Amino acid sequence: MPNNEIYSWRLDTALKEALERAARADNTSVANLLRRIVTDWLTSNPAPAEDAQSQRRMRKQALSFAGTIRGGDPDRAGQASSRVRAALEARRAD
Repeated sequence: MPNNEIYSWRLDTALKEALERAARADNTSVANLLRRIVTDWLTSNPAPAEDAQSQRRMRKQALSFAGTIRGGDPDRAGQASSRVRAALEARRAD
């Protein structure tokens, strides 16, 4: 399987050096060592099935709100700047 995703994080110097030493001792790269460590951990600690279902349910709920404004006016987004300008002018007039 090709490696096409990048993930980065900060490590303290001692941990980074320990990873590099372990990779050299194993005659592999740090990336390969980390891939093996993560794969082993995920294999022995699988995410519960209900967690995946819960994530799908929450994502579906969240997406129902993404990009929508319920107000009955389909042209609302196109008129936003003029409506804001008018509201500001009305506020200044008071």
